[in-house]
Amino acid sequence: MDRPIIDNGSMKFLFQMAFILIATSLSAACAYLGNIDRNRLTQSAQQTLQAATLNDADVRALSSKACAQKDSESKIAAPNSDYARRLNRVATLLGNEINGVPVNYKVYLTNDVNAWAMADSCVRVYSGLMDLMNDDELRGIVGHEMGHVALGHTKKAMQVAYAASVARAIASSAGGIARSLSESELGALSKKLVNAQFSQAQERVADDYSFDLQKRKGLDPSALVSVFEKVGRVNGGQSSMLNSHPSSSDRVRHIRVRLQSAQRVPNIKERNGGML
Repeated sequence: MDRPIIDNGSMKFLFQMAFILIATSLSAACAYLGNIDRNRLTQSAQQTLQAATLNDADVRALSSKACAQKDSESKIAAPNSDYARRLNRVATLLGNEINGVPVNYKVYLTNDVNAWAMADSCVRVYSGLMDLMNDDELRGIVGHEMGHVALGHTKKAMQVAYAASVARAIASSAGGIARSLSESELGALSKKLVNAQFSQAQERVADDYSFDLQKRKGLDPSALVSVFEKVGRVNGGQSSMLNSHPSSSDRVRHIRVRLQSAQRVPNIKERNGGML
């Protein structure tokens, strides 16, 4: 069974966002009403509203298509390659599913330093990143990407990206053509998802997700510190992994505070419920 998607307040916001998109797109198209198939325009407007309220199954299906499209555009390490075997070995320590959905891991052969995930539990790690990180650091990064999926960040990114693609379809519907996601549009959608800019709050809780997941598995999360230090040095701190993230120094401080808290031994008073 799917998890609850959004609360009532969030649902109201999404509906408002959808209607704003519809109204804006219809206004943009008014100048061309003489050439528009109005039934198709109405259908596109309904699709925009649907995009804002995509359920978990819809989001996973779209994410699967977007991930497959990105795979088709990339050079993927063979399953028996050193890269693929290493990623699977490291990832297995964290588990092979996110919220009950099996994880699909692959390595892209590229010098870029990056990793990302989509809402269907598709996780992709670039060989350039793997060359830079040791196994403990790689584990921390994989846990972080799993966090974006588990916490619903990748789902929200899909809703926004898909709603935008449908809105563009409405605005360009003067030809009266019912627009579905063509191969080029699917490619654009996958690019948006790979380059999705998460908020600093989302990045922080994804870091915490990786930290907590490793602790639950009996693993040491301290390598997250060196992850952020290394990424912060890539291209003078201009790595694509940090485009929308909190600064490396902020993330290092946060993880160090968490490590100190985890290692702290309660005193006698604390162990006795505040009684000496």
